[in-house]
Amino acid sequence: MKKYIVTLTEEERGILGELSSKGKHRSQKILNALILLGCDEGEFQAARSKNEEISRVLKISMKKIDRVKKCFVEEGFDVTLNGRKGSRVYKKKADGDFEAHLVALSCSDPPEGYARWSLRLLADKVVELDYIDSISHEAIRRVLKKTKSSLGSEKVG
Repeated sequence: MKKYIVTLTEEERGILGELSSKGKHRSQKILNALILLGCDEGEFQAARSKNEEISRVLKISMKKIDRVKKCFVEEGFDVTLNGRKGSRVYKKKADGDFEAHLVALSCSDPPEGYARWSLRLLADKVVELDYIDSISHEAIRRVLKKTKSSLGSEKVG
């Protein structure tokens, strides 16, 4: 019993044929197109290839073929070729007020015993001053890079 049956329309076959024969596309997109063309059982297909034959010719696993067929049947043509869009939303820690405090702090004199501010020193200091709950030195770097400020190319003062 076949679990996922791929049935392509004439328009979809045209798109896949064009995609696999010319142009610059991601390798996985072309592989998925070739798999769908080989597994098609619609009325516009001349001769369907067996999964074993597709696997051997394209040098891919049978599992890959099953995944592509499943994705096509359950999620559709576009998702099979282009993948899913990321749905995760990241909350931004640093707002404009925090960035202003950070830039002002980075332009001030460094702590006793240091020649200039380091990213880790800045991260510790903004947490100590309670500008933010927690932040990494990498987030500090991104904020300062965005503001085009320099940490010590010239003497402060």
